[in-house]
Amino acid sequence: MKSPGSAARGTTTGRPIMVLFDVLGQRWTLRILWELRNGGPCTFRELRQRCEAVSPTVLNRRLKELRALNILGHDRHGYGLTDAGRELGEQLIQLDRWAERWALALEQDGSGHG
Repeated sequence: MKSPGSAARGTTTGRPIMVLFDVLGQRWTLRILWELRNGGPCTFRELRQRCEAVSPTVLNRRLKELRALNILGHDRHGYGLTDAGRELGEQLIQLDRWAERWALALEQDGSGHG
């Protein structure tokens, strides 16, 4: 299981930011976080429907990993973001805004195409 302090893609020392990037870079992780961002908890079945083509095995694995990292929680109502997960979501929104400005600047100066 990936966690800060353990090796992950891009780090042998387990720098927290590199571990986070590794976790977020796994297939379906960002989609799961996206689907849980605005609502209350949802069940496994609901989340699987929202994520369309995700296999139950992969979804179960990602949910387990995100729960172990305290990004998601689970209660009788289903899966939802923890306080840390909501804070991460806020940071991802800021990163998205930066990426939009960056893409626009690249397009405007002509360096965004190759």
